[in-house]
Amino acid sequence: MALSIFYQFFLLGCTSFGGPAAHLGIFKKHFVDNLGWIGHERYGAMISLSQILPGPGSSQVGFAIGLERAGIIGGIAAFIGFTLPSFLIMLMLAMTATQMHGVFDNVISGLKLFAVVIVADAILNMAKSFCKTTALKIVTFVSTLILLLFPNLHAQLWLLLGVAFVASLYSFSAIPDTKKRAKLMLNWPVLAVFFGLFALTFADLPNVLFSQFYQAGALVFGGGHVVLPLLQNSVPELSQESFLTAYAAAQAVPGPMFSIATYLGAEVGSANAVLSAMLATIAIFLPGLLLMWACHHNWQSLSALPRFASITAALNAAVVGLLAAAFYNPIWLSSVQSIWHIAFAVGGFALLKYFKPPIWMMLLLFASIGILLPHMP
Repeated sequence: MALSIFYQFFLLGCTSFGGPAAHLGIFKKHFVDNLGWIGHERYGAMISLSQILPGPGSSQVGFAIGLERAGIIGGIAAFIGFTLPSFLIMLMLAMTATQMHGVFDNVISGLKLFAVVIVADAILNMAKSFCKTTALKIVTFVSTLILLLFPNLHAQLWLLLGVAFVASLYSFSAIPDTKKRAKLMLNWPVLAVFFGLFALTFADLPNVLFSQFYQAGALVFGGGHVVLPLLQNSVPELSQESFLTAYAAAQAVPGPMFSIATYLGAEVGSANAVLSAMLATIAIFLPGLLLMWACHHNWQSLSALPRFASITAALNAAVVGLLAAAFYNPIWLSSVQSIWHIAFAVGGFALLKYFKPPIWMMLLLFASIGILLPHMP
């Protein structure tokens, strides 16, 4: 059974382009409509839960499908199968980047402009989904302002904690606070592992790499785009070029966007790139998978809790602000240096918004622009 799950997810991991929303559509067609592994209602429940938990949404849903089929072994098989293709591609890109130093520098310039376009589009889409009320718009505005003034990991952590505290007192969701309480039957040992590892990452552990990527994975609300600013502050030893190149490449390869950790892990541990890439990849995915394992039978109970729904809504609005702050610094400041850069970024955004070409086509376009930029007047 586990081998069959691995095989099905490996096939999708090789062909699933387009980001989390596209992945969820592919999963539905393949596992719900074609194979009949899971019913429509249960699949919808998995998506709902993935939206209110931190972590990579499509990977969490895939993991949950594996859990339904064959328990934890099935969940692990689904995760490995779906992630392995993007892991191998990103590892290869990271290990060959230094050998292609000449042309690659120009390509990086184009990929940085590509990141400007993609993040701008993500901010608009997330704002439409997560900032529907005046109160949530205020949360986004204040979050952006704070993170522009204090662009560091500690500010991000205190901001998220502060927003969660306010949301526990003031309702940001439309769910009424009734006297009837939902009964929770969480997997408490797994939940304890999640919180225990998160607490340990703030200790002076010998393996800093695991701590850096686990912290980022545990705090990613709102989708894979948010992992960029979190990692930017969690892993300060890497250059902005490394982050933006990894981010752009993660957009272009099949599979989950969290494969950005593979590239960055290989960059951090260049002496043993394969081992470091594996450790970083496991660390960034692990928090979301642990939470899905702990909660996947209780999505209705969780979503019916007014305070939980309020905190989730407020945190999602806050991460829009987090991403907006990261759009200015470091993405815009490190990518846009001339009028040509502005023109290509604006033109690329209009192209993506109105004509919706495939992401791989946009990637090739901006890589070509990067090669042409040094020859522009």
